Amino acid sequence: MQNEPHIARAFDRDLEAVQALVLKMGGLVEAALLDAALALESRDDELAARIRAGDKAIDALEEQINTEAARIIALRAPTAGDLRTVLTVMKIAASLERCGDYAKNLAKRSVVLSQMAPIDGSAGAIRRMAKAVQMQLKDALDSLIQRDVELAAHVRQNDAEVDQMYNALFREFLTHMMEDPRHISACMHLHFIAKNIERVGDHATGIAEQVIYLVTGALPDEARPKADMTSTAPATGGQG
Repeated sequence: MQNEPHIARAFDRDLEAVQALVLKMGGLVEAALLDAALALESRDDELAARIRAGDKAIDALEEQINTEAARIIALRAPTAGDLRTVLTVMKIAASLERCGDYAKNLAKRSVVLSQMAPIDGSAGAIRRMAKAVQMQLKDALDSLIQRDVELAAHVRQNDAEVDQMYNALFREFLTHMMEDPRHISACMHLHFIAKNIERVGDHATGIAEQVIYLVTGALPDEARPKADMTSTAPATGGQG
């Protein structure tokens, strides 16, 4: 029986190490998202190329997290509660990897857009939305480390604000396309960029929900607040 506390301490150290990798991965994703928005605004193709190349480091961290998590399960034989923690960390790593892919896609489209005439005010609006989502992601990861259900619930509630920012951009791009068909190509790229950022916000909310599940043992009962109405917008681009 004397070695049980030792095993528990070893598990805690392993878990802290893998959570540190998740935080490192999250930091890279946050930076990639903000840098992608900056590359778009400054028309910096070199920065965009660095973001795309940097996605490999994010992918490598997910692989390392999965390897470490599998090792913990195999060696430590965690109890149900501890196993839930390990599986939650793996799910969060998968979400972060997807967010990294979205940031890489932003960088790809920013290179295309740098060859087109700018759409007034769009890059600044994209940057503000990216900053809001980056804060969502940071808060979600903070809630994981602190096991803070209230902070996780706050992230979840704020998803509607991100949706509203996306809706406003969607209407703005639609207006530009209707007023001048020459803007259609650029606005389509900008719309996909805004949608990718909104998807990162969804993943941040998903991470927050995983934290709530980790701490309480249950996912939130109420439906996630959503304010993305673009899926119901008329194809002709009527009043949004």
